[in-house]
Amino acid sequence: MADTDIRWITDDQSLREACAHWQQQPVLALDTEFMRTETFYPEAGLIQLSDGHTVWLLDPLPITTWQPFAQWLESPSTLKVLHSCSEDLEVLQRLCAALPTPLFDTQLAAAFLGLGHSMGYARLVQEVLGLELPKGETRSDWLQRPLSEMQIRYAAEDTLHLFELYQALEARLDATKRGWLLDDCAEQIAAARLSKDPREAYLDVKLAWKLRPQQLAVLRELCAWRETEARRRNVARNRLLRERSLWPLARFQPDNLVALARIEDMHPRTVRQDGETLLQLMAAGKAVPQSDWPETPEPPMGPEVSAVLKRLRNIGKAKAEQLAMAPEIMLRKKALEGLLRSGYKDGDYRLPDDFNGWRKELFGEQLLAELNGEPA
Repeated sequence: MADTDIRWITDDQSLREACAHWQQQPVLALDTEFMRTETFYPEAGLIQLSDGHTVWLLDPLPITTWQPFAQWLESPSTLKVLHSCSEDLEVLQRLCAALPTPLFDTQLAAAFLGLGHSMGYARLVQEVLGLELPKGETRSDWLQRPLSEMQIRYAAEDTLHLFELYQALEARLDATKRGWLLDDCAEQIAAARLSKDPREAYLDVKLAWKLRPQQLAVLRELCAWRETEARRRNVARNRLLRERSLWPLARFQPDNLVALARIEDMHPRTVRQDGETLLQLMAAGKAVPQSDWPETPEPPMGPEVSAVLKRLRNIGKAKAEQLAMAPEIMLRKKALEGLLRSGYKDGDYRLPDDFNGWRKELFGEQLLAELNGEPA
């Protein structure tokens, strides 16, 4: 770190100049530090970039014009390297309505190289670079100013080593695996761009499939309000209305504040602040005509599919062993479930629309043959 050139970006002009320079770089490591305690959206505290020699520390608090950074983020000229980036994507999208493309996720790269699945950054750095990273600043306050010397060192070192990690992993990837990795990263970016419809939030509630259609109409109203209001107020969903209260609210549908307060896990603050609104939402859900009732979500598949799941996972595991890859990235849970549901329980299985790309080409027909009892 003693020889590392650290450059601060603390105003719009220096950000424009940095972005013009970054446009000329083929690869940059990118990381974010943020706070998210009781807010819906993550609050950016620092953005770090590195080319392996220089570290740029971008202070987002004084920046007012993000357009140059957004344009660079989505510029095809620079490969952006991140690690386990789902939360970073939220930070960047919130900050400047842009996402890093093209993307190289080092956690995914480790899985493609068989180093492990969902490996944490510190463990991967130790495994690949032989370095032990300090852990002291991971939970510190990144919105405080000034940042401490320890925070600055932690942030700079993390991004510098991220670039080194990219170089080491990239050198091990053959052209085929690199293509698969970039495809998966592009898929992750595409998924992050999708805005979830609040009217479909009820589908994520556990045991929703046990409710009657009229009760589901109430649940849909409650969940849509919770999602929309959490975004509008920028508060965590559970601070607004706790997850465990949703299902009993839809089932029992209390019609007064006293009964509302008795619902499982109902916080007194919620009753005080939004109790009347919740009663109105439940009344509105009750009044939904039968023609507009939501469809009942599919129940979980029974234990009889366990043996089938094991056979399918064994196919993925065999392919992973053959290619020296982590087996978990071969058959993802969502893809497996979609495949099984396509023919459950009557047979005639088919590959779901989201089972595509390199996985489909590699063993899609083999999975269908296994399910349909046909020779591969």
